[in-house]
Amino acid sequence: MNYTRRQWMKQSAAIGGGASAWMCSPSLRAMPAPTTVHHAPTAKQVIVLYMSGGYSHVDTFDPKPRLIRDQDQSIGMEARAAVSGQPRTERFLKAPLWQFRPNRQCGTEVSDLFPHIRGQMHEAALIRSMHCDHRDHGEATLQLHTGSTGFAMPSLGAWLSYGLGALNPNLPPHVVISEHRPYSGPLIWDANFLPPSNGGVRIKPGGDPIPYLKPTIPVAEQNLELDLLQSLNQRHLKTRHSDPALIGRMESFRTARNLRDLAPKVLNLGGESKSTLNLYGVKPGEKQSYAAQCLLARRLIENGVRFVEIIDAVGACRDNWDAAHRDVGSHAKYARRVDQPIAALIQDLKQRGLLESTLLVFCTEFGRTPWAQDGKGTRSRNHHPAAFSCWLAGGGVRPGIVHGRTDDIGNHVAEDAVHIHDFHATILHLMGIDHQRLTYRHAGRDFRLTDVHGKAVKNVIA
Repeated sequence: MNYTRRQWMKQSAAIGGGASAWMCSPSLRAMPAPTTVHHAPTAKQVIVLYMSGGYSHVDTFDPKPRLIRDQDQSIGMEARAAVSGQPRTERFLKAPLWQFRPNRQCGTEVSDLFPHIRGQMHEAALIRSMHCDHRDHGEATLQLHTGSTGFAMPSLGAWLSYGLGALNPNLPPHVVISEHRPYSGPLIWDANFLPPSNGGVRIKPGGDPIPYLKPTIPVAEQNLELDLLQSLNQRHLKTRHSDPALIGRMESFRTARNLRDLAPKVLNLGGESKSTLNLYGVKPGEKQSYAAQCLLARRLIENGVRFVEIIDAVGACRDNWDAAHRDVGSHAKYARRVDQPIAALIQDLKQRGLLESTLLVFCTEFGRTPWAQDGKGTRSRNHHPAAFSCWLAGGGVRPGIVHGRTDDIGNHVAEDAVHIHDFHATILHLMGIDHQRLTYRHAGRDFRLTDVHGKAVKNVIA
């Protein structure tokens, strides 16, 4: 039987080539176009630790004694209704549920929710003056990842992948570890109009982290098929004037082939020492816990992945840090899950000599109101984009400092405000990129991650 190129492609993708089929999205993938760094970088890799749902800054990283002193005291009616069309409600201050204590080396105060992270704050720059533009999860999550609340744009990881290229050409430069579908779904790791190869490759913790990775035929046979397919594609390309869609498809098969060969080794935690497993709190054979995800992130960084994000959510949008209309005491559940592993990640990177070149970003989409959402004596806190806390560590960050300040109840930023655009500009700066110069022309204009806003926060840079 004589096969056409199309028939060979279809068969090769179906017979043991599942990883290739998985890599080929409808928009296809294309080679990145690396940009020379604009200044000497202090970091070359990034790990984002995203706490989905919006943790309460006044219960975690921003102590406010007045909330304790004036528990259940009224501060008046809302300036406007929290939800359009609903009546304004009276605001009664709510004390934090956990005591704040200082880090022994730098004095940065963190609540008892995060005793292990508190012990590592001398390595971090805590920003207590974050603010964003939207109070709804989907839009705020989109802005945290892409800079935009209104429509999908390329994500932070995609911009860094596009601007800097891959450290290890045999692995994807942009990887997302996401057990559940987050707010805004894959839009938060998408490449959008950037070359599709810069989009995030999702790893789902568990027994099958990358679907269709294992071939159903012997590897030698699959390699013969892939080699033939590459030859047919190369021949076809000569008559197509360097068609970017075809180049992207060819690149996707190359990447998938490398993943097939390398991913099982990189994703395997079996070779980690007992002391390392104990440091993170990983049980032998465990693959799904947050501790295992943090250890996996370290392995990806060790193997040259440029950008790794771990999206923390126990049960997607149903079971995360959101404390709207429910007890903020639920924070304890999520803190226990992440506290030790994140502190261990900092320690592990440092002892391996990787913390200096790896930037850690601990963040959430917005904060929580200093008052009880459902009235006096209740235990809920509403969404609060006007003020919240995030931190950076490693990668040229000035360690052990606190940047910015909120007012005496944590309601508004009082000093050194840091908008999401500034946060992004700072991350790019640490990676050697001027956020104003990393642009991509699309639909007749030059786009950038920070749009027409943002400035790097020099105080957090060493």
